[in-house]
Amino acid sequence: MSEAVGENMIVGLDIGTSKVVAIVGDINPDGSLDIVGIGSHRSRGLKKGTVVNIESTVESIQRAIEEAEL
Repeated sequence: MSEAVGENMIVGLDIGTSKVVAIVGDINPDGSLDIVGIGSHRSRGLKKGTVVNIESTVESIQRAIEEAEL
């Protein structure tokens, strides 16, 4: 998925203080959605819902997305 995301793909992110969750879906021609991957990773770089270290936060997001791609 990293190489090319189709125009019918959608990604949802929940970035929380304790974990980051990524969900990847494929939109079908009839408008329905097929979930093709879900990933989560321990959240780092956030404190009480506020980003305190952007690099750590980005890394947590990337790892959750990578897990969803498996």
